Order: sequence, then structure tokens, then C-alpha cells
Amino acid sequence: MFESKFNTTQKIKLSGFNNLTKILSFNLYDFCIALSPEEKIQYVNYINTKYSAPRIAEIARNICAIIEANILAESMQDYDPVGASTMTLMSDIKGGGEPLPAPTVKMHLDKSHITSHTYPDASDPDGICTFRVDIDIATCGEIIPLNAINYLFEAFECDIVYIDYVVRGYTRLENGKKIYNDHHFNSIRDFIKPDTLAQFSHASDINMPQDNIWQTKLMIKEQGPDNYILNPEDKNHPLINEKMELLRKEMIEVYHMIH
Repeated sequence: MFESKFNTTQKIKLSGFNNLTKILSFNLYDFCIALSPEEKIQYVNYINTKYSAPRIAEIARNICAIIEANILAESMQDYDPVGASTMTLMSDIKGGGEPLPAPTVKMHLDKSHITSHTYPDASDPDGICTFRVDIDIATCGEIIPLNAINYLFEAFECDIVYIDYVVRGYTRLENGKKIYNDHHFNSIRDFIKPDTLAQFSHASDINMPQDNIWQTKLMIKEQGPDNYILNPEDKNHPLINEKMELLRKEMIEVYHMIH
């Protein structure tokens, strides 16, 4: 039976708490060419090592440091044969409320959390392997998860990226006025470094600020086989040009969600 580590009987007094819910979803795809069944196994082993559950949990900790969130608890799980999941519970101590005594500082103020799931796929008969990561950062309070975007680009190799951001709920100012968003911007791209954006050939936005909904998707510029092969000598393989065409086609399909 699960035993909660949190005090569920003692209520904690809050005043002026910002309860806007902000959710950032960062969905990325990384591609690779495997020219033999052995290379498919090599690719899966590489992904399972580089992006194991402990490694993803470390990335979540770094996100918490960037957005100034307090970690409450975390869990992680690797899967057989592929994939990993993690969950990090966090709170926004800055988000309002009266000063708390030391023993109750690590409390769960809200539904703030980071979840991640990885999906390596080496089953394509043409050897076009993909690695997908879904990271969701859900916060409540003054935390702005968009501030972690540039770190996510640094933490992963991103060929295609879907970024969704929504703000829900409302909070009240001291004068009683309701507000539905406490930060205003035009596009998610406003938060991404220019040199990062310059790496992508395709970019599109769906911006509905009146509904507090934004989406940006990006696709990397065309690159040579050195960026997609496991073994350097494979760049001279007789099938490499054909495989590169298949890889680019796969990327375009994923970017446009072509069925």
C-alpha cells in the first residue's frame, strides 16, 4: 500500500497565492540511420545508455533549477526493451503565501510537476531509427516554464520539435481584478535563442493569445550523413544517399503529420 509522505491533515494558510496553471509540452524527435540489424541494436543500446531514466531525471532537476522550483520528490523507471519515464514533483515557494516554518518548507503547494517519456524506435525496415521524447512541465504559481526552453534544446539532439504552451485558470490582483495570464508574448519563438532558431529550416506557429494557447514547431536544416550515422565509415556506404532521402522524407512526414 502506498503511504503518503505528506501531511494531509494539517492545513497550511496561503494568502495572495498565484494559482494560474501553466503547461509547457516539449516533444522532440531525433533521427538516425542504421544500415544493418547490428546497427539497430547498437542504436537502441546507445539511446538506452545516453537517455536512461536517471539521466532524464537529472535533466528534470536542471529544469527545476532554471525555473527556480523546489523539488519535492521524484521517481524514474527504465523499460525492457526500450524507453524510460520519470516524474518530478515540485513547488513554487515564491508563489505567494505567508512565510512557513522550517519543517514545512518542502510542501506540495500545487500540481506542479515534470513528466518525461522516451520512445526509441528501431523497427523501421528501411533502417530509419527515431528517438522521441515527451516532456511536460506543469506549474502553478509565478514559475514560467518557458524559461527552460533553451536548456531543453541543449540537453537533447533535436531534428523536429513540437512545443505547446497553455495557461489556464485565473488569479486575482490585490484590488480583486481577475487576470488570466501574468506574462504576455507573441510567440514561443520569443523565448528561443536566435542561434538555435537559425539551425532550423522550417518553423511555424499557431498563436491564439486570446485563448492563452501557443504552438511552435521546427524542423532542422538539411545536414550531411555524418549527423545521422553511427559509424563514420558508413558515410561511404553505397546505400547512404538512398537512406538520406528516406530519412528526409520521414522527417517531413513527422513535421507535417502526414499519414
